[in-house]
Amino acid sequence: MERCGIVLAGGTGSRLYPVTIALSKQLLPIHDKPMIYYPLSVLMLANIREILLISTPHDIGLFERLLGDGSQFGLFISYAVQPYPRGLAEAYKIGEKFVQGRPSCLILGDNLLYGHSLSATLNKATQKKQGATIFGYHVSNPSAYGVVEFDRSMRVISIEEKPLKPKSSYAIPGIYFYDGRAPSFAHQLKPSARGELEITDLNKKYWEEGSLDVELLGRGIAWLDTGTHDLLYDASLFVKTIEQRQGLKIGCLEEIAYHKGWIGEEQLQSQIKKMGNSSYANYLRHLLETPRTFV
Repeated sequence: MERCGIVLAGGTGSRLYPVTIALSKQLLPIHDKPMIYYPLSVLMLANIREILLISTPHDIGLFERLLGDGSQFGLFISYAVQPYPRGLAEAYKIGEKFVQGRPSCLILGDNLLYGHSLSATLNKATQKKQGATIFGYHVSNPSAYGVVEFDRSMRVISIEEKPLKPKSSYAIPGIYFYDGRAPSFAHQLKPSARGELEITDLNKKYWEEGSLDVELLGRGIAWLDTGTHDLLYDASLFVKTIEQRQGLKIGCLEEIAYHKGWIGEEQLQSQIKKMGNSSYANYLRHLLETPRTFV
């Protein structure tokens, strides 16, 4: 059974006001691409093609205008609305009919992951059919995130949401792999003190039965948060620096689809025409001039 993907791109983005008063945070640019391209690219690297994008009633039409049905990227994108920000785990109540008992991957629309070994790490998690997989990433300020504690055999000992006294320095990035029971578990959750269905509580459902695995994202992988103006700027500068140095783009959906054989030259040419005289169009044009490598 193929794994499906959910991108949660809702919320108010209030930490980025006034920039996000009229526009979804996930539509803001990270250097040369909309923010939403980056989590979509991560799902694609995990060979996930059927994707549900969840956003607010105000913003959902803008995502549809940007991405359409996803066919230009070799994807199958559908849409759903989260009327109010009632927690990350609510994505599985909203997306229950989409998931249909399949294994899935939930990724937050404002997360940027990049690194040489990322594809291998993602595909390892994708191969697991039972239970759940979360990731651990060493950070200097773990109290700002969900935190996972584990022993030397990588057995999860505890999971806490933004603890005042973290038991480890490993934050949990906004990407989660679940088996087909995630919607059922989500229905069992009760709102937290802040009135939300917490993703930490969903993870605890798997942990309590002993089926929660943790994989570490090592030093060769970058995980960037984009929740504040400074972090948004830092993410753009990171992407700009890597792209200018290597001449290769991060999060280019057409490139991933083309090299995976999900789209052909005709579809790529159509995207080039759509991008006009932009540097992005020039990059896509260059793909047609270089040997095609299927990955």
